[in-house]
Amino acid sequence: MTDIQSGPRTEGRDLSATDPHLSSRVRSFLAHSRIAMIAIGLVLLIAYFAVTQPTFTTEANIKTLLTSVSILWMLSMGLTFVLILGGFDLSIGSMMALSGFILAWFYHDLGFPIFVACVATVVLAGALGALSNGFLIGRLRASFMVVTLGTLSLFRGLVNLVSGTETKAINSGFLDGMAFGSVVGIPIPVIMMAVVFFAAWWVLRFTHFGRDLYAVGGNFQAARLAGINTTRVTIWVYAICASAAALGAVLQCARVAAASPQVGDTIMFDAAAAVLLGGTALRGGSGGVVGTAIGVLFLGTLANGLAISGVPSYWQQILSGLIVAGAAVSEILQREGLWSINIRLFSRREPH
Repeated sequence: MTDIQSGPRTEGRDLSATDPHLSSRVRSFLAHSRIAMIAIGLVLLIAYFAVTQPTFTTEANIKTLLTSVSILWMLSMGLTFVLILGGFDLSIGSMMALSGFILAWFYHDLGFPIFVACVATVVLAGALGALSNGFLIGRLRASFMVVTLGTLSLFRGLVNLVSGTETKAINSGFLDGMAFGSVVGIPIPVIMMAVVFFAAWWVLRFTHFGRDLYAVGGNFQAARLAGINTTRVTIWVYAICASAAALGAVLQCARVAAASPQVGDTIMFDAAAAVLLGGTALRGGSGGVVGTAIGVLFLGTLANGLAISGVPSYWQQILSGLIVAGAAVSEILQREGLWSINIRLFSRREPH
């Protein structure tokens, strides 16, 4: 059989092998432009709905849009850390549901002041994430998909056990103020979003932990050989992700004044969509919360605009799926170059 790479033909070949500078330039361009592209897409989306839907740009709708994505924002920030590590967390939705009942337990059963109960919920959720997902993945080197699939079922089972599959009311003026109050006209959930964003951005950019996280996600073995405590980094990452899920649960309980066993069933998919759309790669070692923030706002704007337009919600799911698929293709192009997609529809089959 003729070797297609022995002659001068270039059809079907990866040009990165013959021109590495071209390949590196393509990857560099895509790496720096993915966030810019989704930001431009967000601006165009806002412009479209602003023109076609007069109520879209009203102050009331803008506040509604921002507060509606606050829960997804929290979970997506936490999941960004996990994807930078090169892992994934299937259990964040179940952890969110469980955290709602942990809050109810601290507040109603143990009699904690509501602020203390909220803080304790976030801390306990972080500890659960560290001791379950973090320890099994970081210390025992178990597969993150297997572990988080198991904890997804475990946490969801605990939710049904403690709740009896029934909603539990949580009535608190503090939570009402958190959900519906404002400071100088800015809704408190939006302020919380900003605080969490800047905290996550600072950790990733300016701390040793952030640098270690990128190193572990980029090349686990090299990071370990360089003296980085990969187990500690992994445990902390899953603790952060679980705490972010608990913070989302606090906001959820504040908005509906109850803990519900039905929450969090699909939010994991939305969070993954936002993080991937924002340019964080599944392979780890790259990405950040700036892109994630834009991804969340893009999905929130799309959902809000379609709802105002009277478009059925299933179209939002279809469009979100197509967008995430496009983001996955963009990641492949960034990693492998344009010529990694080697599809030949009308080519002669080589003889055997």
